[in-house]
Amino acid sequence: MTAIEPDTLMGPLWTLLAFVALGWLASRRLAIDPRPIATLLIYLIAPLTFFRALTLGGPTPSYLLLTLALFTVSSLVALVFHRLARQCFAPEESAVLAFSSGTGNTGYFGLPLALVLLPPQGVTLYLFCVLGVTLYEFTVGFYLSARGQFSARQSLMKILRLPLVYAFLAALMASGLELEVPAAVIDGMAVFPATYTLLGMMIIGMTLSRVTIREVDGRFIAACVAIRYGLWPLLALGAVVGLQAFFEVPAELVVALLLVGVVPMAANVVVVAMELGIAPGKGALAVLVTTLAAPLVIPFYLGVMMHLAGL
Repeated sequence: MTAIEPDTLMGPLWTLLAFVALGWLASRRLAIDPRPIATLLIYLIAPLTFFRALTLGGPTPSYLLLTLALFTVSSLVALVFHRLARQCFAPEESAVLAFSSGTGNTGYFGLPLALVLLPPQGVTLYLFCVLGVTLYEFTVGFYLSARGQFSARQSLMKILRLPLVYAFLAALMASGLELEVPAAVIDGMAVFPATYTLLGMMIIGMTLSRVTIREVDGRFIAACVAIRYGLWPLLALGAVVGLQAFFEVPAELVVALLLVGVVPMAANVVVVAMELGIAPGKGALAVLVTTLAAPLVIPFYLGVMMHLAGL
């Protein structure tokens, strides 16, 4: 298995930070409002990206079990921290913290690393892990975020209007009925993953351009960092060791699971917070801090965790 070096992270890191800088410039110089972009991402670009990835992946029961497992773990973590955060933070901040606790930048940041570290079969395993995290973001995670601003009924109604869930079901139905999506349609949707990454990271920059010194909350940022770089690596390592105690786990799956546990905070934290109007500035600052720390944290974590996992 390929070892990860700090230089491996610099390409994805600088690319993502360049997108953040573009968003900052666009907001500062062109006065672009990021809210319509967040809406576009959630209601159009994300569902089509999700549908294409699931269709190309060729879902099987074992792959979907990975998706279900990651969805379940993400949801449970978020539900626990939703209860805990309400005791320490205001409703909006606790909603953002709960959402962020269940997810990470598995797509924008993690996928380029997966392509370097894993063979094609391992990349497929990683992608179905990512699908579980993404499904959490736009169901349980979105509901918990909405609860920071809306009633339970209003929050559920917002989830029912999210097309990503229906895109997931449509992809599963097409696979189950052996309906082949025309190649022209798949090729036409090839632009959406890159667009999703570009606009998702630009929204962070747009939000940061509006942040004032009053929104710098060290306690909130520390909580986000502790969950992302403290709890999640332990969860990933614990899951791997637990599986290895009962099954022979392929090395590709081990690395895929560990990678899910060490990526920085998800850019979708800002996208969802922007859409719902719940402290997007604080979320953007926390995402930026964990992303800047990634080149130092991830190689060390992965090296130690892969050694403990016997790789």
